[in-house]
Amino acid sequence: MLILLPPSETKRPGGAGRPFEASALALPELVPQRTAVVDALVALSADEDAAARVLKLGPKQRGEVAVNAALREAPTMPAVDRYTGVLFDALDAASLPSVSRRWLGAHVLVHSAPFGPVGALDPIPAYRLGAGTSLPGVPALRRLWADPVSTALRDRAPRFVLDLRSEAYVALGPVPDGIPTRYVRVVSEATDGAVRALNHFNKHAKGALVRRLADERPRISSAAGFVRWADAAGLRVRESAVGELELFA
Repeated sequence: MLILLPPSETKRPGGAGRPFEASALALPELVPQRTAVVDALVALSADEDAAARVLKLGPKQRGEVAVNAALREAPTMPAVDRYTGVLFDALDAASLPSVSRRWLGAHVLVHSAPFGPVGALDPIPAYRLGAGTSLPGVPALRRLWADPVSTALRDRAPRFVLDLRSEAYVALGPVPDGIPTRYVRVVSEATDGAVRALNHFNKHAKGALVRRLADERPRISSAAGFVRWADAAGLRVRESAVGELELFA
């Protein structure tokens, strides 16, 4: 099983790893795209006003421009530790035992805007870039990433993909046809039986789900297998009429 996670806008600063190296990340065939985006982001950062405008930064966020300017030289840390926010706080990878962290490294990709999908334990620097940003000098991120990422995922040929990304990041690299995939939507059920998607608890539920998987490290190779594991784990999951997995929170 391969799990695809979205990134987070908020990130932990610092790190102790060697500076960014595009080829050191998962899916090394994406090096050309990674290099193009990093080059464009660093070049943009030479003009603080222009960078703040493109990245839609407020006065208190202008320090993010300097973070991007130093992207090539900055220290790195594992992606799953770099990101903060609701999903990654619920996952709390730093508190997992080493065997569970190794499982994350083998089974989880985090889909970033500047680097594409990276392994959970891949070393990345801090940065500021969202999926919807248009950088000067490169195609729109959707055009730049979508086909190369889909091809890279096809070549990896996982038996089953659990897609926990937001729709903006799904657009940066759809899982190609032919690979069994289920998109996960977090929902709740009202007393009248009506099911609705959740926003506030969506990220927390996904982070808690991945932590549970890392703790138990099940062998899952299909949507049916995931549903069986979830039932045994006391989680309520069902397949919707449109082929998504609904996770009840």
